[in-house]
Amino acid sequence: MAKNNAELKVMVVEDSKVTMKALCNYLKRMGVDNPLKAVTGQEAIELFRKHRPDIILLDAILPDIDGFDIAKMFRGMEKGDEWSAIIFLTSMDKDEDVARGIEVGGDDYLLKPISEMVLKAKVNAMRRLVEMQRALVDVTQELNVANKELERLSTTDGLTGLANRRFFDDLSVREWRRCERMKKPMALVMVDVDHFKKYNDTYGHQGGDQCLRAVAAQVARAAPRASDLAARYGGEEFVLVLGETTVDGAKWVANNIRQHVADLNMPHSASSIGHVSVSCGVASLLPLEDMPFDILLKVADEALYKAKEQGRNRVVCAE
Repeated sequence: MAKNNAELKVMVVEDSKVTMKALCNYLKRMGVDNPLKAVTGQEAIELFRKHRPDIILLDAILPDIDGFDIAKMFRGMEKGDEWSAIIFLTSMDKDEDVARGIEVGGDDYLLKPISEMVLKAKVNAMRRLVEMQRALVDVTQELNVANKELERLSTTDGLTGLANRRFFDDLSVREWRRCERMKKPMALVMVDVDHFKKYNDTYGHQGGDQCLRAVAAQVARAAPRASDLAARYGGEEFVLVLGETTVDGAKWVANNIRQHVADLNMPHSASSIGHVSVSCGVASLLPLEDMPFDILLKVADEALYKAKEQGRNRVVCAE
């Protein structure tokens, strides 16, 4: 949205009382009421720090600090996408003076004595630049938010909200290498919903989706550390990545998941135990040089297979 002049924050930095009064009167006729006023460089710095004006009319020669040095300080104080338009007020019209002003961060200049018509034209031009810069910042921020959301969606399973297989494949290998450098074990917990096909056949796909979301929530609950990862591995199967974790620690986590799912007491008439349950396969290995992550994945998967083979609703640890 375009700013009108009343919304503009203009700062005038000028040690001449006559020039200051004239500039403020010109600005008032342009619709800029109550501009910020500073007569020294130090005052200007404090006002800039506090108010971050849109446009600065800056005298090139001040009693305490050179105006060119002040402009350089202003630019150094700006953060990120912040930007204020700086117009130098000067009686110096040599090319080298103009070049110096641009070099330290100035955007334009006005020769003294100041013409009201020229001041109005230059303030309006700077206002348009400020508006375009603000709009560009808004668009950039919106794009950043959209890109972050796209990145999140590309790594998240749409049904359960857990990490998806793609993200698991990437992060698990990186965590494996990190544990190798740390000389610490890494553990996997593979989780499978027991008799899920029968559950789908009995309660329908919508019921199956609700079941998966409920189990996923318990898997996610078991991964509180920043380095832990809960992911949907595929279908009704989930996986938990636990860095710097022994088999005993991973077994304890797996038993918690199994128990928490059982505590949900979701009816499953096609299961012999009458409610939804999960089987878990646990494995932990100390990564060695040139040892691929796939070995840990294979061992954990074999442990899960044994858990299902031995009757389901249990945790089996790889030997």
